[in-house]
Amino acid sequence: MSPRAPRMTETLYDYLLDTSLREHPVQKKLREATVGIPGAGMQISPDQGQFMALVARIIGARRAIEVGTFTGYSALAVALAMPEDGRIVCCDINAETTSIARRFWTEAGVADKIDLRIAPALKTLDALLAEDGPGNGAGTYDMMFIDADKTGYDSYYERGLQLLRAGGVMLIDNVLWGGSVADPKDHEASTEAIRALNLKVRDDKRVDMCLLTVGDGLSMVRKR
Repeated sequence: MSPRAPRMTETLYDYLLDTSLREHPVQKKLREATVGIPGAGMQISPDQGQFMALVARIIGARRAIEVGTFTGYSALAVALAMPEDGRIVCCDINAETTSIARRFWTEAGVADKIDLRIAPALKTLDALLAEDGPGNGAGTYDMMFIDADKTGYDSYYERGLQLLRAGGVMLIDNVLWGGSVADPKDHEASTEAIRALNLKVRDDKRVDMCLLTVGDGLSMVRKR
């Protein structure tokens, strides 16, 4: 038994995908379409998408929120895992990249499950908190994924805890930030923001948590 995860070489990662990846054909097409566009590195890995889909199925997610959509791979993964009445609100500010997302969501037959809102994420999250009526507002969402501007992570986290129900799950991406969080010489604003949130989540008595070495680091948080 090893006390730590093995170093993820290209050979080992290829093995991981070859032996475990279950990917909808449209997901694969979307990944391939994203490779050549600016910012392609922002797309999550296919194994992370599969993990997110599994989490959605395990908790029976019907209402989800995503902060940072890019070309839509993560939203597609979660939407495919949701039941027919499932809905995911996607927050993004880029109409160009999300137009790619819309095309593939439609091709996969899940466009009616996805409510894309082009606006600053905090504006959308505050609007969700302000919604009235049964099943709306605080404490009514099952799942949230954060993968946007790092300096906004703390604000998204706090809004997310308000929106999630007890037992709801939040997934926070890029929490290892390419290893920069462990570099004491790196004081870039995004690095400092992620470091601060990682420590906050570790000590937050409102949640159960685990920082996973999936992708670029993924924190999994369960609201108590």
